[in-house]
Amino acid sequence: MAQVIADRKDVDFVLFEQLKVDELSKHEKFAEFNKKTVELVVAEARNLAVKEILPTQKEGDDQGCVFENGKVIVPECYKRAWKLFLEGEWLALPEDPEYGGQGMPRTVAMACGDYFNGANYAFMMYPGLTHGAALLVEAFGTEKIKKLFLKNMFTGKWTGTMLLTEPEAGSDVGALTTSAVRNDDGTYSITGNKIFISSGEHDLAENIIHPVLARIEGAPKGTKGISLFLVPKYWVNDDGSLGEFNDVVCTGIEEKMGIHGNPTCSLTLGGKGKCRGYLLGEENKGMRAMFLMMNEARLLVGMQGMACASASYLNAVNYARQRIQGRHLLKMMDPEAPSVPIIQHPDVRRMLLHMKAYVEGMRSLLYYVGMLTDRRQVTADEESRAKYQGLIDLLIPICKGYVTDRAFDICSIGIQVYGGYGYIRDYPQEQLLRDCRITMIYEGTNGIQAMDLLGRKLGLNKGKPIMDLMGEIQQVIARAGQTGALAPLAADLEKALNRLGEVAMHLGGKAMSPEVLKAFAFAHPFLEVSGDVVMAWMLLWRAVIAASRLAKGAKKKDRDFYEGQIKSAEYFTQVILPATMGKMDAIVKMDGAAIDIGEDAFGGK
Repeated sequence: MAQVIADRKDVDFVLFEQLKVDELSKHEKFAEFNKKTVELVVAEARNLAVKEILPTQKEGDDQGCVFENGKVIVPECYKRAWKLFLEGEWLALPEDPEYGGQGMPRTVAMACGDYFNGANYAFMMYPGLTHGAALLVEAFGTEKIKKLFLKNMFTGKWTGTMLLTEPEAGSDVGALTTSAVRNDDGTYSITGNKIFISSGEHDLAENIIHPVLARIEGAPKGTKGISLFLVPKYWVNDDGSLGEFNDVVCTGIEEKMGIHGNPTCSLTLGGKGKCRGYLLGEENKGMRAMFLMMNEARLLVGMQGMACASASYLNAVNYARQRIQGRHLLKMMDPEAPSVPIIQHPDVRRMLLHMKAYVEGMRSLLYYVGMLTDRRQVTADEESRAKYQGLIDLLIPICKGYVTDRAFDICSIGIQVYGGYGYIRDYPQEQLLRDCRITMIYEGTNGIQAMDLLGRKLGLNKGKPIMDLMGEIQQVIARAGQTGALAPLAADLEKALNRLGEVAMHLGGKAMSPEVLKAFAFAHPFLEVSGDVVMAWMLLWRAVIAASRLAKGAKKKDRDFYEGQIKSAEYFTQVILPATMGKMDAIVKMDGAAIDIGEDAFGGK
C-alpha cells in the first residue's frame, strides 16, 4: 500500500481558498508568485518529497547514523536526496535571492515543508537547522561574516546547527558554563561542552556552522550574561576558503527512540584550546538574538509534528478502506453477511474523523502564521506590522506546544486504526509515532511553551495580541452565524471564546499573585484549552468557505471535500469543545493538589 504524506487538495484549499496566498502577488515583493507559479512550486516540492525523500524514511530509520572516530556517517540513501534537494534550491525558499534564497512567500514555503517533513523529517532536520542558523548570521552578522557564511549556508554547501544545551544546563540555559575569551584579533576562544545537538556532526557537507551560546569572562550570571557566537567546524579564511580544523570535536551520538537518520551529538569545543568564534550581535545579548532562531525552530517543530500526524492519518484512511474485517454492525446477526472494510465500523470512523479534524486545523494554523509573516513584510503600516508580529508571538507556543501534543495523539490513533499491524515495523505507523515524540520535548518542552504563553504572551503589549486574536476569531464567528447550518457551531465557539477570555484574565491575575505556583500548575491545561479554541476557529473558518462553495454549486468532484470540512467543524465543536469547557472550569477552580502534595508522598523510594 502506497504511503501518502499530505492531502494535496487540502494543501491547495488552505493556500488558495482559506488564505488566498496568490493575492500576495499584488505586492511588488511577491509579484512573480501568482497562482500558477505557486501551484508549480508546490507540485515540484510534492514530486521531490514523494519520489526521492519518502523512500529514505524507513531505510534511514533502519540504518541510522554511525559514529566512528569522531565522525558521523549518515544513511547512504540520504546522499542522493540531499544532492537533489540542494540542486532544486529548496533550503531557503523565502529568503533573499542575493544570498541564495528564492524570495517567495513564507506561506508557500510552509506548504513545501509540509510535504518534505511528511516524507522524512529526520532528513529535513539538516536543512531546517541550517536555515535557522543562517537567519542568525543574516540578522546579527557583520558584513564580513555575512559575506563569508550566508550564501554557503542558504545554498546548503555548509550546514548549521544550534548549540544551547549543556550537561548541567538543559532547559535552564542561564546555567551554562561554556566560556568565551576575547582574542587580540577580535575573535573569541571558546571552551565548553554541548549535548543533544541535532546534526552536530555529519558527512553531508564540507563545513558545519555552529551558533553557540557562551559566557564572556566577567559577564553577569544567568541569561543576562550570555552572548552568541558563530563557531565553524573548519575555520573560514578571509578569502572564503576553508582553513584549519577548529577544535569542535564530536565525542558521541545518542541512541534514540526515533529520528534515527539524524545524529544527536555531544560536542566538545576547545578541548585542545584551539576553538575560535565570531561574536554575533552584542555582548550579553545572546539569548535575545537566539530567540530569532528559536521562534523559527519552534514553528518548524510544529510543522514536523503536524507532518507526522498528516502522514499517519492518510495511511490510516487508506488502510481502513482496504482492510476487510468483520461484518457490518447492522448485519452482525446474519451469518451469511460478508466482511466489510473497517472504515464502515463506527469506532474506526470516529477515530478517522478525530484525526482528520485535528490535522486540518493544525495545517491551517501553521500556514496562517506563515501568512502573518508575509503580510507583515508587504505592509508599510506600522500599526498593522505590530499587530501581525503580536499575533505571531502569541501563537508560536500554540504552534509548537499544542500542535505537537495533539500530533502525537494522532500518531497513536494512527497505530490503533491498523490494530496489531500498526505496532510492527512492516508498516510506517510505528516509526511516525517514534519520530513524532521528540517534537514535544526539543526547542523548549511543551511545559515551557505553556509557561511562555501564560507568563509572557498573555501580557505582551498590555494584552493587545490576545485581544487582536479574539477579534480575528469573532470575525469568523460572525460570518458563520450568517451561514444557516453553521450558526449553532458559531454560537458554541463564541461561548468557548468568551469563557477563554475569562479564564485568561483569571489565571493571568493569579500568576501575578501569591498563588503563582498554583497558577503555573495550570499553565499546560491553559495551553490545551487555548489550542482547542484556536482549532475550532480554524475549522469553522474552513467550514464557512466550504458552505459558500456548496451553496454556489460546487462541482461534483469537490462536494465530498467541502462537506467533509463542515463535518470536521461539526465534530470538533460538538464533541471536543464541550470537554474544553469542562477543562476551563477546572482551571478556574485551580485546585492546589499538585503544589500542596509533599514530595515524599509521590513515593518511589
